[in-house]
Amino acid sequence: MKNIKEVKKNLRAQLRQYRERMDPEQKAQQDAAILNRVLSLREYKNSQTIFTYVSKSIEVDTTVFIRSALASGKKVVVPRCIPETYGMEFYEISSLDELVSGTYGVLEPDPSKSRKVEHPKKSICIVPGLSFDSQGYRLGYGKGYYDRFLSGFKGITIGLCYAKCMKWDLPHGYYDRPVDLLVTEKYIRRISGKNA
Repeated sequence: MKNIKEVKKNLRAQLRQYRERMDPEQKAQQDAAILNRVLSLREYKNSQTIFTYVSKSIEVDTTVFIRSALASGKKVVVPRCIPETYGMEFYEISSLDELVSGTYGVLEPDPSKSRKVEHPKKSICIVPGLSFDSQGYRLGYGKGYYDRFLSGFKGITIGLCYAKCMKWDLPHGYYDRPVDLLVTEKYIRRISGKNA
């Protein structure tokens, strides 16, 4: 039996390499296709509050999504990492201009400019991941920030991933929570029957 940590570490390295080598034009097209699929979801249309990550260069781009959600009158809430506890606090933003460089070089809300938010009803969470599998389990970056957050989140969770980064079966533990929906540039996969 292989060590799960070792398997995950090797997978992360492969997936990072694939993403770093993606052709920028192809990546932009795939990001746009994923965004269009998310915007078409009834769960998105029915939601009032969107929890979403702010993308790094190797992730599915969420900046256009954030602008679109704000323009359509939705509340947009983004995370601020707390490195001491590997936890996250979420803050409502009204513009990408409110973000500052934070933990791991990721753009985060400035607590002095944004309002802290708990988990309201009628909310969805856009979840990052290097990979997801057919049951909705994710492979993150290994720090556990989203695993901790998702264990208490009651809304609909939507994982964004490139089709070529999808796996049939990822190693996962007892506390891992699968997402409710998976969106790639090629398809939408519904994992659970939850409705926002």
